[in-house]
Amino acid sequence: MPRWIQDSAELLARFATPPARIGLDTEFIRERTYWPQLALVQIAIETDDGLDIVLVDPLVPGMTAALATLLADTRILKVMHSPSEDLVAFKHACNTVPRPLFDTQLAAALAGIAGGMGYQRLVESLTGVTLAKGETRSDWMRRPLSPSQLEYAADDVRHLFELHDALDADLTRLGRRAWLAEDAERTLANADSDDVERWPHLSLRSAQFLDLGAQRRLVRLLRWRDRYARDNDRPRTWILDNELATAIARTPPADIEALQAQLDAHPKAPRKLADAIWTALQTPLADEVDAPDASVSERRDKQALRQLQDAVAARSAELGLPDGVLASRRWLESLLDHGEWPDALAGWRRETLEPQLRPLLER
Repeated sequence: MPRWIQDSAELLARFATPPARIGLDTEFIRERTYWPQLALVQIAIETDDGLDIVLVDPLVPGMTAALATLLADTRILKVMHSPSEDLVAFKHACNTVPRPLFDTQLAAALAGIAGGMGYQRLVESLTGVTLAKGETRSDWMRRPLSPSQLEYAADDVRHLFELHDALDADLTRLGRRAWLAEDAERTLANADSDDVERWPHLSLRSAQFLDLGAQRRLVRLLRWRDRYARDNDRPRTWILDNELATAIARTPPADIEALQAQLDAHPKAPRKLADAIWTALQTPLADEVDAPDASVSERRDKQALRQLQDAVAARSAELGLPDGVLASRRWLESLLDHGEWPDALAGWRRETLEPQLRPLLER
């Protein structure tokens, strides 16, 4: 049975002698907030008697500080599966992220097993164990948690060491451990960053049909929305949805009264935020003239993109990598549209791809 820990001193005592590695997972809630709300932390530890699993209650005062000490201990390898949102939850609750990191989902992709494989499928593939799925929609903030919740949560870390052993051996054989470390550090850096997305308009298809002036106004609104959502811990779309932001940017109101009328006519508009929205709309950003033109995608050379995709597919096949692992369509579009290698294609990916892609980009 997993051990329930709701005393921070007990947690710190348990790791007074740091193990070489731990299996780590979380349960969190993110339905009504911007930040994921940390509700439970599951930790697997190797002992002389086998496997010890502890379930930590982060809602107890002082527990997140104790967790931060553990997460920041770089002597301990943290084995996790697809941890991007877990990392954000840790960053928000504990003001740190777990380093060093071994991501078993990413490791499976780099080992050529599959891209984006879920934990349950990977466990079954590598160990033959079929895990239950019964508590995926549980309320993890309630107390006490039910026995079925506790067992489900424990299963999420029960097999991480088996996955780590198998995948680390595969990556060592293939000479790709450095690839995983580089990608894991990029994942950690993204979670550790407090910066808002610089060019949020690029992810909206509607921005492709705006002129440059409207795109800049949209960037102002979306950056303001992101900051406001963070500061008030509310989902972005609760503050200002994409459709309304685009409409305001496309045809800006003449004055704040016209903006208020536009908000009043929209069923989900933040009517009480008219002053803040008006200020954001009217205040140019220092770097907005550098904003990439979202409409370039409408003029993109489709044949050139296809050539890049074909070259990546051929290189992926040579390396035995699943589709999308070496380079996604979005990364290639960014490379083609702006002529610069995006951060996601830096490091080992650029080294692997540049000999094949450079001749195509220079045409």
